Amino acid sequence: MLLPKDFTRNFDSEGAFPRLSRRLRLGVVGGGRIAATQAAAARLSNHWEVVAGAFSSDPVRAKAAAHDWFLDSARCYESFAEMAEQEATRQDGVDAVMITTPNHLHFPAAKAFLEAGIDILCDKPLTNEVAEAKALLSLVKSSGCVFGVSYVMSCFPVIRQAREIVAQGAIGTINQIHAEFLQDWMTPESAVEAPHVKWRLDPAKSGKTSCVGDIGTHAAHLASFVSRLPLTHIRAEFHVCGAPKALEDTFFAWTRHQQTVPGTLMATRLAPGNRGGLRLRIYGDQGGLAWDMEKAEELKLSRYGEPDRIITRGQGHGISPRHERLVRTGRGFPEGIPEAWANLYTEFAMAVAVRKDGLTLPDDWLELPRIEDGVKGVSFIQACVQSNQVDGDWVEVE
Repeated sequence: MLLPKDFTRNFDSEGAFPRLSRRLRLGVVGGGRIAATQAAAARLSNHWEVVAGAFSSDPVRAKAAAHDWFLDSARCYESFAEMAEQEATRQDGVDAVMITTPNHLHFPAAKAFLEAGIDILCDKPLTNEVAEAKALLSLVKSSGCVFGVSYVMSCFPVIRQAREIVAQGAIGTINQIHAEFLQDWMTPESAVEAPHVKWRLDPAKSGKTSCVGDIGTHAAHLASFVSRLPLTHIRAEFHVCGAPKALEDTFFAWTRHQQTVPGTLMATRLAPGNRGGLRLRIYGDQGGLAWDMEKAEELKLSRYGEPDRIITRGQGHGISPRHERLVRTGRGFPEGIPEAWANLYTEFAMAVAVRKDGLTLPDDWLELPRIEDGVKGVSFIQACVQSNQVDGDWVEVE
């Protein structure tokens, strides 16, 4: 058993997450910067240790990664297919894998590990095609595997608090939603030459979008996650605002949530002065919420006719017990994106442990982004592409 025996009878939604009987064994598929970031966050959660990987499609580089990752070279595989096959037969095989490859490899990699019965946490977008996303959903259902998707922005403690505030009716009936993700790192023309940028602008690897699929999908997921209102319609325009590129670097969109609630959604990589400019504003008939990732520990709650309230990350400062368990340091000691990633890997670990112990996960115990969220994200991307192709007309999100 991974979970304590006494815990299995009481899934406490407000208490701390339980200590597992051992760290879970994690495999890495993909060896870029985001793989290193996620591995560090997984270790920060104290629930995982990296034991194996398929770090490159180049066999020489894949084996050389053993030195950089402090791993046995026998467990640094030359392909994800080999890794899935070999790890599934080992008594000490991986409990789960993270998939951090370029987009076009998400589907075949995920398919290989699902067919081997191995749990997965996959980067977004889930796939480049809706049909592939649906095929993975079917495999997850038939295999029973845990499948998380890395919508990490939903794992900040104050974002979880924002979701709870909306559900409690503190801002009333929602009447509009605005989300944006503004960055500036692609402003210099030379930026497109960086290796980690080239594939993001290559349709063969990134799919039919670049900015939309990379950061726009984060904003779209966050808007629906906090509001609990599905995105149902969109009208979108793609733009290349900087040096010529094969895919868009900017997009603007009008949105409708749950058929009738209007909103806006936009993302760009060419907004000087914005480094991590993910912002969310939700307004209702009694008040509003506002959050800025560059000030990730603060949530502004405004009830009409009352003084504004700033809720901060930290025990006793407006965070409910359910979300305090995601707080990692005391008040006055800043937290940011590494801790949000660690929260994602904590909830993923809990879901994996529950499955391995043969238990049924209560619906309200975790808010881990799942494969269903990934499928919705791919549908969002497809709708944006379709809308842009028809000069920004309204398109229904499948």
